Order: sequence, then structure tokens, then C-alpha cells
Amino acid sequence: MAQTEFLNALVMQFAKWPEAGRVKTRLIPALGVSGALDAHLTLTLAVLDNLCGAGFSVQFWWDREVESVPVDAQAIVRTLEHRGLAQHIQRGANLGDRMLDALESGLESHAAAMIVGSDCPSVEPAYVHLAVTCLQEYDVVLGPSDDGGYVLIGSRRVLPGMLDGIEWGTEAVLEQTCARLKELGLSVGLLEPRWDVDEPEDWARFQRLPVDT
Repeated sequence: MAQTEFLNALVMQFAKWPEAGRVKTRLIPALGVSGALDAHLTLTLAVLDNLCGAGFSVQFWWDREVESVPVDAQAIVRTLEHRGLAQHIQRGANLGDRMLDALESGLESHAAAMIVGSDCPSVEPAYVHLAVTCLQEYDVVLGPSDDGGYVLIGSRRVLPGMLDGIEWGTEAVLEQTCARLKELGLSVGLLEPRWDVDEPEDWARFQRLPVDT
């Protein structure tokens, strides 16, 4: 496994609270509401296992404040508490604002910080190490996804507004992000592409992954 200098790197997992009909909605036609919820839970815990397996500090960032923990989130919360992982709430009007806020928070106490979504099971521990290694050379590292976005964003330096003007959820996300970062004078490193789980064929791909024994 790659050796890195950033022994105090932080990995943050972004996740939605698991609620039926609100998560993995593009899987509902194939799996049903309950099946899509189960897929969300499975993916969230699979990503968590991968990120913890990298050996860096891990934090878990929920998408919003809730009055009480949803029943379906209990298994995830218990896992986080068992592992002693801090839980935070994302803040910001859009995804760019939320990611910038989290990165800024992480860099207050760590030399490098990165974010991975809970639908990105292809981000294995070795990929996290590659990202941290890349941050020895670049200000920002991105892990491109097959759909034009990215499965990982990491930084050792942030600037106000560096994720402004991005059309989130479109095929232009990666291209626009790179252009915006370079416009502000930040150096950008790109990792090899990975995939995430949005559509039924992505879920089928995930299910074909070998199971560790």
C-alpha cells in the first residue's frame, strides 16, 4: 500500500439520513421503495468499511439536522458509535457550499482532508491512499466518476468560492470544478476514474463485487 507523509489526513463520508422514498430514488423503479432504502443502508456501511480500512481519521457527515434519529438509521449510528467516529451535520445552500464547509473544518486540525459520498463503494482503501499521496503535490485532488462528476474530492488548501458556479448533478461537474479551481490558482490532480451507484445497473455492478471473507 502507498506510503504517505500526511499521517493526520482526515476522510469525511457524506451521507443522507436513511428514510424510505428519500434515498436512492433512481433505484426505486427496479427495487421498490424498501429495496432502495436497503440498498442505501448497504452502500453506506460498505463505504464506511472502505474508508475506515484506509487507516486515516474518519468523520461522518449527515445531510441535515433531524429532530430525532430515524428508525432506519439506528444500525448506522450504532456502528459509528461503536467505532468512536464523530458525527457532523453538513452546512450550506448547495453541495459545493457543504463540501467547502466540511473541507475547511477538516483542515483546521488535519494536514489534508477529503470527502467521499456514500454511493461510492469503488473508493477502496488503496484509492484513499493514492489521493493523500497526490495531495503532497497538488492543492486539490479529484477522483473522476464515470458520469462526469467525481467520487472523491480532497484538499490541503481551500479558497472562498472555490466550488461556486458548478452545475451539480450534471455531466459537466468535473470539468467545471477543474476550471474553477485553476481559475483561482489552485493546482489540481486527477486520479484514475471510479464509479458510483445511481442507476439499477450500478447496483447490479456493486452486487457482483467479491465479498471479503
